[in-house]
Amino acid sequence: MSCNYAEGLSPYANKGVLGVPEKFDSLEKLNTKCQLLAQLISEAEHVVVHTGAGISTSAGIPDFRSPNGVWTLERQGKKPENDTSFVDAVPTKTHMILKKLVECNKVQYIVSQNIDGLHLKSGLQRKYLAELHGNMFIDQCKLCQRQFVRSTPVETVGKRSSGVPCAAELVSGRPCRGRLYDIVLDWEHSLPRNDFAMATWHSCVADLSICLGTTLQIMPSCDIPLETVKYGGKLVICNLQPTKHDNKADLTINYYVDVILEKVMSILNIDIPTYCEDENPIKKARSAMIEWTIDNRDMLQIEKLWKDKCKGVKKNKVLIKKRNSTEVTGNEVTDDKSKIIKLEVKEEVSDDKSKIIKVDVKQEVIDDVDVKQEITEN
Repeated sequence: MSCNYAEGLSPYANKGVLGVPEKFDSLEKLNTKCQLLAQLISEAEHVVVHTGAGISTSAGIPDFRSPNGVWTLERQGKKPENDTSFVDAVPTKTHMILKKLVECNKVQYIVSQNIDGLHLKSGLQRKYLAELHGNMFIDQCKLCQRQFVRSTPVETVGKRSSGVPCAAELVSGRPCRGRLYDIVLDWEHSLPRNDFAMATWHSCVADLSICLGTTLQIMPSCDIPLETVKYGGKLVICNLQPTKHDNKADLTINYYVDVILEKVMSILNIDIPTYCEDENPIKKARSAMIEWTIDNRDMLQIEKLWKDKCKGVKKNKVLIKKRNSTEVTGNEVTDDKSKIIKLEVKEEVSDDKSKIIKVDVKQEVIDDVDVKQEITEN
């Protein structure tokens, strides 16, 4: 099904760096880094998690740029062997952990680049989620801009009209003469204004941003986590492939995100919930209309917090982190743990991979919230 979505997009030659070899931390380093991540989460007051396609691969949905990703294989004239439909895919352990961390007030917001609807299926509320690239299970009215949950994935992508009348009257009793269209972005589309604003405001006020399962190549989504760093917060990146922001992160973890978060939950002593089909809004949408619009009150609340903390404050420059000369092995950690958090644990990167990491992306800002997706390589 991911392949069908990818095939529905307009032709686009520059899809970023593809097929970069994956790397894995040793179990000793993994355990130490997960301890540090759990500590960062516990100490933070406002945590934002940025999710990419890598968190859905364990649900059977292929990613795009890994060695077995959709676009990597496309270049070879192949398709992924395993491709679970969006209908049959269920939330992964990562999706359920993130929902639990939100409920426990350990995570304040989630910014997703995924269109698979798995955050929606997990039962995560709309007030805690920005969907930057759309959702296969959501329609939006062209006139009133309200969004509604579908019981089946959209048949089109690229913000095309379905011709179906707006469902506002079924939800609020107020009729609307608009027509519904899909919200899945094509390459040339600007990001949804409200979702982008929420993602940016939350990232600015956050003292910790965590990137999970994303190579951070699509602009401007990939640079939103850096807003946290610009205002003095910390950045953690968890991904199997190197990303262009690894050298700006305070901590990088190279391992499966399900395993990373499972270890973190164990350290935090928080139980991991199992997926419950009855809590899936998509299932409920078969018998009742469910609205999925961002509430203006939630926007005003975070905008006020952003103005109080960030308005008029000069942003810090995002500096490249110097490698720590102290290597972590097993449970041996330097006496000053803050140094390990601030300075990435020493890693051995091959010459080929280090060259791939140097992917320069130019940011084209149209205005504060109306920014188009773009990939440019150095």
